[in-house]
Amino acid sequence: QVQLVESGGGLVQAGGSLRISCVASRSIFGARFMGWYRQAPGKQRELLATITTGGRTNFADYSVKGRFTISRDNAKNTVYLQMNSLKPEDTAVYYCNSDPVSFTWGQGTLVTVSS
Repeated sequence: QVQLVESGGGLVQAGGSLRISCVASRSIFGARFMGWYRQAPGKQRELLATITTGGRTNFADYSVKGRFTISRDNAKNTVYLQMNSLKPEDTAVYYCNSDPVSFTWGQGTLVTVSS
């Protein structure tokens, strides 16, 4: 059973940047698509972006395209999300998982963007 641990969230002013990480307890190389999801207050969890084992990326949410970058390090079982030009509407708990979801959800990491 793979465990996912997200970290790196925090409070940042609008226009700022954060890089969040997701470390898996064992190899995620078999998960062809890994993704970052987020759940804003009062909303459903949504898929933001995915990355293949080979590094090909796709953005499901066009509101973050051009501002966010997803990457992965297969050797470290880690997926990253670099977030630039953050906006208050990016405030949410961020999670990683495969796409489609096949792992138990981690606790997520809270990102709060102040105006």
